[in-house]
Amino acid sequence: MMLPRCQCFRALCCKGPPPPRPEYDLVCIGLTGSGKTSLLSQLCSESPENIVSTTGFSIKAVPFQNAILNVKELGGADNIRKYWSRYYQGSQGVIFVLDSASSEDDLETARNELHSALQHPQLCTLPFLILANHQDKPAARSVQEIKKYFELEPLARGKRWILKPCSLDDMEAVKDSFSLLINLLEERDFEPSRM
Repeated sequence: MMLPRCQCFRALCCKGPPPPRPEYDLVCIGLTGSGKTSLLSQLCSESPENIVSTTGFSIKAVPFQNAILNVKELGGADNIRKYWSRYYQGSQGVIFVLDSASSEDDLETARNELHSALQHPQLCTLPFLILANHQDKPAARSVQEIKKYFELEPLARGKRWILKPCSLDDMEAVKDSFSLLINLLEERDFEPSRM
């Protein structure tokens, strides 16, 4: 049986609005100067001229085609890092940004902060996106060097984490990294709940 022409048209074009994109609440951490604010501002298509380092915390809704990421960015100064854990509750994933061209001392501090986050009770089961930022700088360490120095293989075994190089010069690569994180978040949504 054939449908009248108007019913065919209605079936094709009038299905209603597309389903809403899922939203995920993420926490973004890293030392001051690692580039958290700049990366998130670029992802939100904000003007780079107005970027100011985050002193407390800020929240940005970062739109992607298949999801909206509500990112709570925490300032990375010494006097703020001790309060990070107060803002972890409700997070569904973690973005850790590190300056791959930083001094040995700062890299060691970043390493300790990442280890602390990976082992924190509210974060330890969540997917992590670790961004080795400032890859455009001459002193930048490679992803392999960072993976080894940060001891990610033994520390994060059994956890879902992604380590990617990035810089503001290559925002497509940054977007690809976030897409991988969204995939991990979606997989987590479809896991059967454990009783």
